[in-house]
Amino acid sequence: MVKRKAVVRLSLFRCLLPLGLLYVGLPKAYAQKTDSVAKANQLKEVHILRYRLSRQHLSPVPQQIMTAQELKRLNSLSVADALRYFSGVQLKDYGGIGGLKTVNIRSMGSNHTGVFLDGVALSNAQNGQVDLGKYALDNIEEISLLSGQNPNLLQPAKSVASASAIFLKTKTPSFDSEKHYALNTELKIGDFGLVNPNISYQQRINNNLWSSVSTSYIRANGRYKFRLTNGVFDTTAVRSNGDVERFRLQAGLFGRTKDSASWNVQAYSFLSERGLPGAIISNKFDYQQRIWDKNFFLQGNFQKRLDKFELLLNAKLAYDQTRYIDPEYIRIDGYLDNRFYEKEAYLSAALKYNVTTQWQLALASDYQLQDLDANLYRFAYPTRHSFLNAISAAYTTNRLTLQGNLLSTTIREEVQAFEAGGNKQVFSPTFLFSWKVFEDQAFRIRGFYKDIFRMPTFNDLYYTFSGNTLLRPEYTKQYDLGFTYATVFDQSRFKYLEFQADAYYNTVKDKIIAQPGANLFRWVMYNVSRVEVKGLEANVKTGIDLAKRLHLGLGFNYTYQQAIDVTDKSDESYRNQIPYIPKHSGSFLGRLDYKQWKLNYSFIYTGSRYNQRANLIYNYMQPWYTHDAALGYTFAIAKQQFEITGEVNNLLNQYYDVVPNFPMPGRNYRLTLQYRL
Repeated sequence: MVKRKAVVRLSLFRCLLPLGLLYVGLPKAYAQKTDSVAKANQLKEVHILRYRLSRQHLSPVPQQIMTAQELKRLNSLSVADALRYFSGVQLKDYGGIGGLKTVNIRSMGSNHTGVFLDGVALSNAQNGQVDLGKYALDNIEEISLLSGQNPNLLQPAKSVASASAIFLKTKTPSFDSEKHYALNTELKIGDFGLVNPNISYQQRINNNLWSSVSTSYIRANGRYKFRLTNGVFDTTAVRSNGDVERFRLQAGLFGRTKDSASWNVQAYSFLSERGLPGAIISNKFDYQQRIWDKNFFLQGNFQKRLDKFELLLNAKLAYDQTRYIDPEYIRIDGYLDNRFYEKEAYLSAALKYNVTTQWQLALASDYQLQDLDANLYRFAYPTRHSFLNAISAAYTTNRLTLQGNLLSTTIREEVQAFEAGGNKQVFSPTFLFSWKVFEDQAFRIRGFYKDIFRMPTFNDLYYTFSGNTLLRPEYTKQYDLGFTYATVFDQSRFKYLEFQADAYYNTVKDKIIAQPGANLFRWVMYNVSRVEVKGLEANVKTGIDLAKRLHLGLGFNYTYQQAIDVTDKSDESYRNQIPYIPKHSGSFLGRLDYKQWKLNYSFIYTGSRYNQRANLIYNYMQPWYTHDAALGYTFAIAKQQFEITGEVNNLLNQYYDVVPNFPMPGRNYRLTLQYRL
């Protein structure tokens, strides 16, 4: 639910004279005189509050959204931390600020989740794992999670080429008629040696051209206490090799042409050095593995409307460099020092035709080139050409939405040495609907069917020690049926109520399971021939006015998932829950606003699960939950606005593992100071 605020300015003078006489047909001198009188008699602003339905209620697919204001209220440093509060999400977190963080949506696996920054895909052909811990929240305007796909017809074909999608929207310049620039600075400090300054600046060059620059730096030693027990002894140790140092610089230019076309160009640079804290096994606490990342990309977007046509163009050039060293892995020529260089080029064109006000057709064509170089022994040096074409149609009325699309995926793979993984040509259909049952009630039934395919990654196929060119691709089918309900209360302390629930059934053929090996950089991949996933998601949001200027916001999320291996009845793991998937999980968010004060509380629960295919007691993992709280205060000094926020994370100091033998931090504190100009 979105709260809209309109500001109405009234003046005694303008109430007494007809509006037209103030601006039309009067001499210039008299007009200036009356304007000065009006300002002298101007009344205070009147604030009118009204709630309207959010677009996630209207979506034909399950959609969860967090805006910049909501993200600011979370005790989160990265996109991955924020996604924990969405239903249907399992976060794999390997500990610490710099630890690898990936998400799994509806038990489909991280590689089935597309991640898009301002509409363009963030991809990693090397291992398929988009580390969402790398993306900070300071420059994010909105995070949107869609199960299935984005129902917007005007989008790249890549947007419909995954089982679920996460859309990250960066902050774009926005000014009123008087301001020409905006500056926002923020400093976070906290436990584990955390220092995190952020600066963003926006400039209006002219009425049709804006620019923005955003930069952030984060440094932490990552040393935190954790408890270790095996049933015989219980001790407290300190996590080592979890230090991180990162720098991000993002710049953009945004424009609008005279014929109302819009465009933008953005450059992104990310540099990182971090230690990789290993598994706490056999009393081994200290590790020396390190990894360096250098990511650069340049992307552009152009959108124009031509009568009944709408055109969308996207382009991207990217270069990623990764270096991984393991001083403990001794070879004849020294210790392990792996270096990877990935290059990517991406082009997309989408065209939508509005046949009538109710009928729309769309066609999207994408081309992606991915090339991987490495210094590995007996490396294949692969190059992948991906051609995606999607044709879509939609029929929309006030109460009914019907939409379907057919995606064609063509993969052409080349290697300089040894054998390629093979070419692929796959057609993937999708159908979705939404129906408003009653004319005067905001109650909708929705559902979708989606067939999707994903290729194994370069590491799956070609990594020297674990790659296998015979590894089979994954084929998935998704079924979803749910409903949404929302209402606004005009004469009540309860301001709004929004509820959505979905039941789903997914099947995965030849599912690829990825588990960390001896360290976080080398993984073990294997196929599980058939997996069935049955689940239920429910989300509730409400707002309550407890008293004048005292507002309470509440949000609840719950997920039930049964993700079982149904490959072979004679196998001991038959109908066992697949690794890391809890049957029950949920979260609660509460926020209380009073004048300049803001109080936030959040709770996350993850039920019991197993870390191996066999659901034996030896592989059982205990449930875990965390409580986080924050208190903020906004104030002004010399007409300059400041905000200070104190946070406490893991309030009850629970020791837990998201991934076995990778302990998470206990209770910790952060302090944030923000200045806006």
